[in-house]
Amino acid sequence: MFLNDNNKNKNRGRLEIICEILNIAQVKKRKTKIMYQANLSFVQVGRYLQTLVDNDLVELFDGTFYLTTPKGKGFLQMYAEYVKRLQRIGQEEAETEKNKMQLETMCLNSEKNRKV
Repeated sequence: MFLNDNNKNKNRGRLEIICEILNIAQVKKRKTKIMYQANLSFVQVGRYLQTLVDNDLVELFDGTFYLTTPKGKGFLQMYAEYVKRLQRIGQEEAETEKNKMQLETMCLNSEKNRKV
């Protein structure tokens, strides 16, 4: 699950890209395959993979294949929970705004009735 699934026109952030790489690398993949599947340049994928290896989120096998580590899988679970919370907050915000508009309408209607 990615944060920008609902709006493909927005640029992905670092967390979305990391999450995508970790998902792709759940099965051993070569750097080039990750690059194409994640839609990144060679330089970008190299930087991200190095960061993920340095932080034990991805493991490098035989100098060729990358695989998401258990720590990386934990990251994916935390990220999924984060996205769910963010969506809930967005829904609550929309409901709150709707309630605000209803309250304002109630107040404005009463003001209009007094002016007449």
